[in-house]
Amino acid sequence: MDNPEQLIRKGVHHERFKENLVKVALGGLTWGVVLVALLIFGRICWDGMPVLFKPHFPFIDIAFLTERTQTLHVFDDASGVRHSLPADQYHAWVDQHGAGALFNEMSYSYSGGGIAGPIVGTALLTLLSTGLALFFGVAAAIYLSEYAKQGRFIQWVRLAILNLAGVPSIVFGLFGFAVFVLAAPVFTGTPVDRTLLAIPLGFTYLSFQGWNSSLIAGSATLACMILPVIITASEESLKAVPQGFREASLALGATRWHTIRKCVLPFALPGILTSSVLSLARAAGETAPIMFTAAVAAKDTMPWEGEGGILGTFQSQVQALPYHIYTLAARIPTSDYTERAQYGSVFVFLMMIFLFSTVSIILRNRVRSKLKW
Repeated sequence: MDNPEQLIRKGVHHERFKENLVKVALGGLTWGVVLVALLIFGRICWDGMPVLFKPHFPFIDIAFLTERTQTLHVFDDASGVRHSLPADQYHAWVDQHGAGALFNEMSYSYSGGGIAGPIVGTALLTLLSTGLALFFGVAAAIYLSEYAKQGRFIQWVRLAILNLAGVPSIVFGLFGFAVFVLAAPVFTGTPVDRTLLAIPLGFTYLSFQGWNSSLIAGSATLACMILPVIITASEESLKAVPQGFREASLALGATRWHTIRKCVLPFALPGILTSSVLSLARAAGETAPIMFTAAVAAKDTMPWEGEGGILGTFQSQVQALPYHIYTLAARIPTSDYTERAQYGSVFVFLMMIFLFSTVSIILRNRVRSKLKW
């Protein structure tokens, strides 16, 4: 007859073996994902850092960050020396030496100059869309959490908001194109022919003719896309504030809005800023929504240099790094001459996301450090 104590020990050893096996399997999957991510980001950094950083002072390729995107011209001169020049330097070289001095000429679109236009466009789209989404998202969260009568209808509204978070970005792009580009209302003295409705106001018209493809249309589309995340995270942050704060404030005679503004929102702010970190990264990285509403592949001027001055910035099309990278990767044949623009753009894009997220995290930590429960 087997000793019962030995049977228990055998069972313990068997269970410990299975537990270790599960631990090894889960650990292997986790570290496998980390390894793949490190390989991808390592390749981007390995090829992108030499484009942005230089071994001599000022150690950063300022021209790549400040010059505008141009076509790269590659050619041989009469002595067989190969040149690779952006469009402005190429035209100056041709004016000096003549077109007859060019041999074996090839050109690569969007691969010369720098990426100042996409950097500026990405920053404007990200900051404006996040600002719009935070304003409307926090307002909606305050209403749902503090004012709305809780019931089945509000539960359906919350469910609809959660479902919106899973809608593909290309759908938001088509939504933005239909609503903001073609049908949004504007004040104009002369409505265009394709306007859906023009309401005369005496001194002007309220015309539903859309904002055309522009910075404001793209920002509004991106704001709609990140709105569900901000509403949900903001409402959860508001609910996490102890009810006693509200009751004490109301007992002292404060109004509900004063209570929300002074006693609830400051303590919910770290959670709201956390949602803004996630939203910043998503708004900056999306390509599909801005393809239909705001982005262009090439543009010779900055957004504020067109007609209308500073106010015209909102009505101008912009370049954006995600769309610029898509254009370089999908529409331009890859070669040694285009890799500089491709890997440099991706590396700068990652640095921008890292910068935006770092600023938001620092701001959140500073706000959180000032709060004492």
